[in-house]
Amino acid sequence: ENLVPFTETVYPFILLDHYLTEPLVLTRDKENTIRCFSNVCTHRGNIVVANPGNAKQLICMYHGRRYGLNGAFKSMPEFEDAKNFPRPCDDLREFVVRVLGPLVFVGLNPAFDFDEVLGLMTERIGFLPLHQFKFDKSLSKDYLVNCHWALYCDNYLEGFHIPFVHHDLNEALDYGNYTTEIYDHANLQIGHASDGTEVFDLPEYHKDYGSQIGAYYYWVFPNMMFNFYPWGLSINVVKPISLNKTRVSFITYIYDENKFSKGASAMLDKVEREDEFVVEGVHKGVQSRFYSTGRFSPTREKGVHHFHRLLSKYLEKDM
Repeated sequence: ENLVPFTETVYPFILLDHYLTEPLVLTRDKENTIRCFSNVCTHRGNIVVANPGNAKQLICMYHGRRYGLNGAFKSMPEFEDAKNFPRPCDDLREFVVRVLGPLVFVGLNPAFDFDEVLGLMTERIGFLPLHQFKFDKSLSKDYLVNCHWALYCDNYLEGFHIPFVHHDLNEALDYGNYTTEIYDHANLQIGHASDGTEVFDLPEYHKDYGSQIGAYYYWVFPNMMFNFYPWGLSINVVKPISLNKTRVSFITYIYDENKFSKGASAMLDKVEREDEFVVEGVHKGVQSRFYSTGRFSPTREKGVHHFHRLLSKYLEKDM
């Protein structure tokens, strides 16, 4: 929400640049409603909004076509004699928007109901004061990983490798109680904390009340991760660049700065570097003419198996 912090503000952006490369624009109108539209003029295809800032309407600088902050066509010079004008297709294309605390989600052509995903997340993290979470630019960064994007997701979706790859993280988490819950288009890994590690202060009505939870790791198909810690939230967005390059954006929201340097969250960058080393090795290895496929651990790789089933399902639909 901080991208359009006030009424009558706009924010243009490119969705998954170098992959989808779709020009979009967020608007917040005077009624405080956040919307998302195609940032392409319905006249000749020019980009409508070039820069973020205040705006009472959207004006294409090419030929002066105007739109309201609700995306509706308003006016256009030299079209007085045009027949059947304007039509609905002269409005900017609007896309589905959902909001969770400070987070705004946009779907171009949703294949599943995102409200179900938000509902699942709210069951566990709804007790947190999400509107108090503040974006921290200094703690947010991009990582360039030399691997296929799906291999990065594979690695995220299992804690099986933690004792072997992340020795410090393994000390902060109780590996024996590390659990994975599978849902339709999302899954959740629950990081139970070792003694002395920072944990959530769970209310009595919470389903995990009485447990020492150090982290909730949500993955949403196909490429988003939401890592909730006692201090706040780290979002990972996995962005394919090519078959062998992936950009991973770490977006950080702070709630309690005093807890940031404690527990599993204190080693985010170190864990990421360790993960990169492993997945880059896997990317090289799976290209071997002698590698075919491996079995999934029934106890430790449920999340990876879930991801592969969803990939298969949606790839088959597109064939």
